[in-house]
Amino acid sequence: MILLLVPLLVPFALGPLARRSLDRLGPVAALWSVTLALVVLAAASVASLGALVLTGLLKVPFLAGLGELVHPLRTASDLVVLPAAAAATGVLTVGAWTVVRSALRQFRAFRTARSQADRRPAAGDLCVIESPHPDAYALPGRPHRIVVTTAMLRSLGADEREALFAHERAHNAAGHHRFLVVAELAAHCHPGLRSVRATVALAAERAADEAAAVVVGDRRLTARAIARAALAIGEARSERPGFAPAATTGPVPQRVAALLSAPRRRPRAAARIAVLLAACAALSAGASGAGVIEFHHEVEVAQGEAAR
Repeated sequence: MILLLVPLLVPFALGPLARRSLDRLGPVAALWSVTLALVVLAAASVASLGALVLTGLLKVPFLAGLGELVHPLRTASDLVVLPAAAAATGVLTVGAWTVVRSALRQFRAFRTARSQADRRPAAGDLCVIESPHPDAYALPGRPHRIVVTTAMLRSLGADEREALFAHERAHNAAGHHRFLVVAELAAHCHPGLRSVRATVALAAERAADEAAAVVVGDRRLTARAIARAALAIGEARSERPGFAPAATTGPVPQRVAALLSAPRRRPRAAARIAVLLAACAALSAGASGAGVIEFHHEVEVAQGEAAR
């Protein structure tokens, strides 16, 4: 049972590591490494919670009979196992409910945005929507679209518009919406992973910032375009789907500062962060796998199919 608890504790360490990785590894490397670690930790925590739930269920005589247990299942004290199983059941139930609710909300928002974009004539991948509210975002689908409102176009100069479009095209080209979807799903698997969702989103924005700066050949122009677009939107709420990346999301001042400063290369710090992220993933996956295997063995012993 102790092995099953390890994957439930490790995710709390991922948040601080993920935030440090963005500066140490660079945006693209951080995006991939943090997302991969996030997936492993989410899967390991769900597997551990599931094993804890099954352990508690097999303590019930009726369910033990259905499981063909001929001997008592050897576990820790019921005073520990049953509360742990009840807590794991609650966490999995709440997580499943929030995942379904979030998926339905995002699907409705995506369907609305896609329908609105498909009704408008497009110039290449650019779709302009008549609206008094400034907004711009990368809309995934077939084909990809860059959705921008007329109010946003009026808020920017010609060169700033090109920088903004380059940013959104970078999102679509790199498939950043997939990372955002994975981060959203993983965030519902464990409370410790919720803060990592924002880091993944920031890494995607930073990656698109850097790609846009390369395309336009001017980091200062890219920073100015992002800042002015964010100021134009202000506190207004966008109707775009949560997984549709946009240049105006995340901590814009931090992103602008990163664009205006020269990138720093620190290979040793990057290597340390990469090793720590890999260690977290390996520890969580290893403990979860070993715990599940041990639980399966104990069930086989209780069924009389294996020796202790």
